[in-house]
Amino acid sequence: MNSRFITTLSPVKNLDDAHSVIERVKKEFHDADHHVSAFIIGHGPSQVAHCSDGGEPSGSAGRPVLAVLQGSGLGDVVVVVTRYFGGTKLGIGGLVRAYGDAVRYAIQDVPFASKIQVASISLIYTYPLADRMRLLVSSHHGQVRSEDFGLEVTMTAYIPQKDLPGFEEELANLTKGKVKLNIIDTAEILIPNKK
Repeated sequence: MNSRFITTLSPVKNLDDAHSVIERVKKEFHDADHHVSAFIIGHGPSQVAHCSDGGEPSGSAGRPVLAVLQGSGLGDVVVVVTRYFGGTKLGIGGLVRAYGDAVRYAIQDVPFASKIQVASISLIYTYPLADRMRLLVSSHHGQVRSEDFGLEVTMTAYIPQKDLPGFEEELANLTKGKVKLNIIDTAEILIPNKK
């Protein structure tokens, strides 16, 4: 009988989330022989990456799992590969392949998204400008969040931080400086990647 591998992949925001997922999986599959885990949190110089062999021989499971995660382009993610031993010893090379393949299969259909810094803005303008304002937001990779129609139109939208200067310049030109940009907040949001 062959070993059975179950891969659990989950998005996380911080170390506590990652450890919670790992503990949840260990409890769910409490009768399994091994729980190999790895996670990547953050990006750039503040990135934290960690792996555990989960009782397998040193370097045979955790490192290959982490290597697949690092090569995938995913971030803020934890993976746990649970193994039910089937009686056949795989050897170090077999374990490296088996654990690496388990993660590769799990991530092949994962939808990817990018984190971007955005400004949440509001604009108040007259009805004749409504269509042009929507086009202006769209042309700067923004997203209209809401439009309220009263005596004037009040729009809230997200504009990527990198596109904000160009948006402000075009807004001033389009409205001859009559519509003022109000920045409500800044945030980091996920934008699905197009395949």
